[in-house]
Amino acid sequence: MAERKPLYYYWTPNYWLSWFGLGVLRLVCLLPHGAALGIGRTIGRLAHRIGKERRGIVRRNIELCFPELDAAEIDALTKSHFEALGMSIIEMGLGRWASDARLDAMTTIKGLEHLNAAVASGKGIILLSAHFTTLELSGRVLSLNCPPFDAVYRKNRSDFVTEVLRTGRERSADSTIEKGDIKAMVRSLRQGRPVWYAPDQSYSRKGAEVIPFFGVPSTHTTATSTLARLGKAITLPYFPRRLADGSYELTVLAALADFPSDDPIADTRQYVDVLEDHIRKCPEQYFWVHRKFKGLPDGYPDYYADLDASK
Repeated sequence: MAERKPLYYYWTPNYWLSWFGLGVLRLVCLLPHGAALGIGRTIGRLAHRIGKERRGIVRRNIELCFPELDAAEIDALTKSHFEALGMSIIEMGLGRWASDARLDAMTTIKGLEHLNAAVASGKGIILLSAHFTTLELSGRVLSLNCPPFDAVYRKNRSDFVTEVLRTGRERSADSTIEKGDIKAMVRSLRQGRPVWYAPDQSYSRKGAEVIPFFGVPSTHTTATSTLARLGKAITLPYFPRRLADGSYELTVLAALADFPSDDPIADTRQYVDVLEDHIRKCPEQYFWVHRKFKGLPDGYPDYYADLDASK
């Protein structure tokens, strides 16, 4: 494992613009919540205007997952998603710098009895979520109501960005585990520690299966089933949502039934089903900017081959 470098290691001229951006974000997070989110919306609208390629990806994903929408509704949902992306920058900052009291005051938790029951069992817990724009902020709130947990993270191409995101996540988590380090996750679970895990983005065909997502073929990792089995863990889905008034709702669902089973694909379908149910409640807040339907085996369509038609 490569040795971690502290953030001050990156205090060099080639990172000064990034540091300036973080400084501005820190100041914005001091504003009243509505004003801060308003700045985030503006950032998102600008990104929607200039981000032609990303706009095409978002539109294509929405077209595929919600074929019942007409062109005007797709346009509106696409714009709302970019606004949510802009607000996610502010929420990432709040997840890093806001006080516990501030976050607690703006968040309601539903289903806390499911988390308490899982904790009382003494087993490891997979805190199973997905990539919603409010995910980083929700982790802080979760940490106020859960024993210390480990969080899974994915390396960015930039070591600096990786460390910024990782240290931000460590404001919620006791420690962090790299996405591919299954052994470390299993070890934590067997020690009775919760592990915060969002496995909805598959970047490799290894350990992945083609499972419909909103009826469209998509690759999904089946690692959650393996983790639950090897870690002898309870799998507890939870999902965040930003409400219309700018407050937040964190919903903890009952532990997945008969999980893991002898069929990892069926287990993964169960996760996809609960994920789809939550996306329908706040479709603009799911991470549509990711190429959800890429990496399919030969014989499947390339859903992003003609993005110009969606830009």
